[in-house]
Amino acid sequence: MVNVMTQLHPASANERIIGPMIALARCTPQDRIIVAGSKAIELVFALEARGYLRAAPTGNCGHPTKQYRVALVDWRQRSLQALETTLDWLVDYLNSAAVLVVWVDPQKPAANQNLQAALQTHGFRVEAGSAYEYGFAISARRLESAPISQAA
Repeated sequence: MVNVMTQLHPASANERIIGPMIALARCTPQDRIIVAGSKAIELVFALEARGYLRAAPTGNCGHPTKQYRVALVDWRQRSLQALETTLDWLVDYLNSAAVLVVWVDPQKPAANQNLQAALQTHGFRVEAGSAYEYGFAISARRLESAPISQAA
């Protein structure tokens, strides 16, 4: 009898965050997805491996014409101030029904409140957030996509 040992490879950090980000974005493989952050290219590869073939890192996303429905932003080990600068130009790539998911390092609740305030300042309504041992993800939708109620 031959013993075969299989070595289990732990999921990379990118693999651990892409699943929750997809779930929070509620995106489909047909959605156009823009990916921002220092690991954007690796995240695009992880998306492609899962069948999301319409994803592009910010360096390859073309001119801003509101062509993307989903933005996935990997903001691990980066400052909130730098995120606000990125959001300033990223919003021009997102259509009116867009959803944005930002992944950050585990942090104090006050920092998460600052993140929510920054998203609201840039025209997003926070929908959900999930804490993990290796980070925090927050999902927000463009305010323009909210139904407008009219008084009778």
